[in-house]
Amino acid sequence: MATNMEVKTSPAQRNDISVKQSAGQILWTSPNMPNEVSSGSVEDECKKAGINIEHIQKLRQWLDTQPHLPSEFITDLEIILAYHSCNRNSEVTKQVLDLQFTLRTLFTTFFKDRRVDDARVLKALDVTLSLPLEMRAYDNSAVSYHRLIDYDAKKFVLADVLRALVMITDLWQHCSGTWPSYIIIIDLEGITLSHLAKLDVILVQQYLYYLQEAMFVKLKQLHFLNAPSFMDKLLMIIKPFLKRELLDSLIIHRVGSRTIEQYLPLEALPKESGGHFKTYKEAREDTIANLRANEEFFAMESKKRVVESLRPGKPKCITDFFGGIEGSFKKLDID
Repeated sequence: MATNMEVKTSPAQRNDISVKQSAGQILWTSPNMPNEVSSGSVEDECKKAGINIEHIQKLRQWLDTQPHLPSEFITDLEIILAYHSCNRNSEVTKQVLDLQFTLRTLFTTFFKDRRVDDARVLKALDVTLSLPLEMRAYDNSAVSYHRLIDYDAKKFVLADVLRALVMITDLWQHCSGTWPSYIIIIDLEGITLSHLAKLDVILVQQYLYYLQEAMFVKLKQLHFLNAPSFMDKLLMIIKPFLKRELLDSLIIHRVGSRTIEQYLPLEALPKESGGHFKTYKEAREDTIANLRANEEFFAMESKKRVVESLRPGKPKCITDFFGGIEGSFKKLDID
């Protein structure tokens, strides 16, 4: 849990925005972040998202009255992302801002001591691919693509995979700013019952809760490509943690199907997956290069933690969100 913060930032650091776009593509190579930028970047991002900057300023003023929140480290971009994802509702935005940084404090498996040179992260990137696609969906949604690149279930560690995934998504979103909406594609090629047996249900619950309730995105669809014959067993694990809206927008594609083309061009995918984008090897190398070029981003992000002892009212803990579920079971038996 966070302790009293001693590091102070200047307004320019606190209000940092680093958004890079070119020809409609998402670029998430952004060395030496965070950078100090002019207030024009804040104005540009508000204009892009159709947001009145005065609303962001008012949310900043509210943040500064919340003693438990790391307001001096929260950037204006994060406020913009939150406000945009909450459909410009200030009261909901306040709740989501509080929730995100609370969960980043409580969900230590994903967020504690994040480092680019972490062996767990690097090993996860040897086993799985988490790739922001440069080409948008037909409705202009940002799209991320995820799959195994090493099928050996013994090497699959869900905690490490999710830790790497969240790091990649954090950096990508910081570089690209607001998205009209967000689509996740999970390619299940190579997945086996042995992989499912290694799924920690507590971590599945925590990640899906964070994704649906606290992440600063308008989550639109979840796609599963190359669904295996035991897809029902995977759904049995995740369905209890999916809200009705996401269940209704969950789309399953059969093995060998090209139905994903109804949502985005097939060429948007990696080359080995039938597209024209990067190879798996290129994507992995670029991902690691992006992470390593932005060590300071994660060092700064690690300061954005809640001090529960300063929270007005009762401090929060995991049981406030999940009751007594933690410790009751860790893994689901797969027949």
